[in-house]
Amino acid sequence: MRLLMLGGTGFVGGAVVAEAVRRDWQVTVFNRGVHGQVPDGVHRLRGDRTAPDGLAALTGGEWDLVVDTWDGAPRAVHDAASALEGAVPHYVYVSSGSVYAPPVAPGSGEEAPTVPADPDADADDGDYPANKAGGERAATRVFGDRALLARAGLILGPGEDIGRLPWWLNRIARGGDVLAPGPRDLPIQYVDVRDLATWLLDRGAEGVGGAYNVVGRTGHATMGDLLDAAVAATGSDATLRWTAPEPILAAGVEPWNDLPVWIPRGHEYRWLQERDVERAYAAGLVCRPVTETVADTWRWLREVGRVPDRAGRPARAPVGLAPEREAALLAALPA
Repeated sequence: MRLLMLGGTGFVGGAVVAEAVRRDWQVTVFNRGVHGQVPDGVHRLRGDRTAPDGLAALTGGEWDLVVDTWDGAPRAVHDAASALEGAVPHYVYVSSGSVYAPPVAPGSGEEAPTVPADPDADADDGDYPANKAGGERAATRVFGDRALLARAGLILGPGEDIGRLPWWLNRIARGGDVLAPGPRDLPIQYVDVRDLATWLLDRGAEGVGGAYNVVGRTGHATMGDLLDAAVAATGSDATLRWTAPEPILAAGVEPWNDLPVWIPRGHEYRWLQERDVERAYAAGLVCRPVTETVADTWRWLREVGRVPDRAGRPARAPVGLAPEREAALLAALPA
């Protein structure tokens, strides 16, 4: 198989490239060439898809599959798809569950309505849901049912450039009492980036089209499973102080951002971890154990030293609760 990866040096793109190389596919990446490295044997084309004639390097090429992770202005997806319409039979666009229009009922599937979006929008105003939804419309406008829309959920694993799981690993590695947001058996929903990459390439190679929620089942792991795995992976002497949601929320702590991954039951964004994913599982999605995801992420984090910058995108505000806020919350808890 001949793969064209638009991007290829970020979190998801890097995992897709690595998996394709592992399969001995012929891999070409197209990017600006200013961020990151690619594995040996990967052909690199340079260009800025937002610039006039920025896609010129793609002219004359032919591939079996293209994967695109773009999350900026949707027009860039439309332009890339248009440039590749005769050069590749199938377009895989890595979208997001964020495309669904709120309020979203927990358990909703791919039939849920998505946010309004313009596939021709050429300015990135930072509206991630609209950018992704517009990217979906742009890809399907050109490729129709030959476009696969992978609506990923929370993505964890080695290479994570937002820092949600790395924050927990670093915090637990420091030891001491750790504020653990309960309940311990709260189901979480996520996908390991390597399992996502495998699914994308398998289904892309088969020519599968349409929209899929590509994320593990709710309850594939719990908050307890995740944090216990972090304690084991780091070898820390940390003590997890499991705490009910009420005092945490009353203290102004924001789920997902201040305490990454955690979204308690009843929260307006709980649906982000309760989506129907049976369509993706029927199409071959397989998710590895949480212990493997956590251990491999800790191994990678120790090798690189810090969470990497996001490839080609503005820096995000750091996630995680400040130490002084955590200490204050812990001090207020019953012994």
